[in-house]
Amino acid sequence: MDGFWEYTLVETAARYSVVVLCLIVFMAVFEIVTSYNNWKEIKRGNLAVAMATGGKIFGIANIFRFSIEHNDSLLQTMGWGIFGFVLLLSGYFIFEFLTPSFKIDEEIEADNRAVGFISLVISVGLSYVIGANII
Repeated sequence: MDGFWEYTLVETAARYSVVVLCLIVFMAVFEIVTSYNNWKEIKRGNLAVAMATGGKIFGIANIFRFSIEHNDSLLQTMGWGIFGFVLLLSGYFIFEFLTPSFKIDEEIEADNRAVGFISLVISVGLSYVIGANII
């Protein structure tokens, strides 16, 4: 049975499945911590929410890219991916903390595209910093 996991297609399918499942769970966590409903706002055409959400999705996927690239086992890949997500989530809270003059969530919900774009760039940028530190 050990030989089964050595096939590249099986390993790729396993990693892909784990990353998709983690992405769903992590996006659910982001849904909980934001004051607006991401998917409802996107359906309404809120571009700021779409940019912020897209940045989070890209950020999570990018962290897992680094994790897959630098780890041999599926368990290590998951561990570093989860750790990277926690760091990305903390970046979200730091962004909120560093802007006391306005509420990030309220601005994004109001379709402030400048704030949505900055949120996207922060998520993407932090994902590269986090990913570069994954061993």
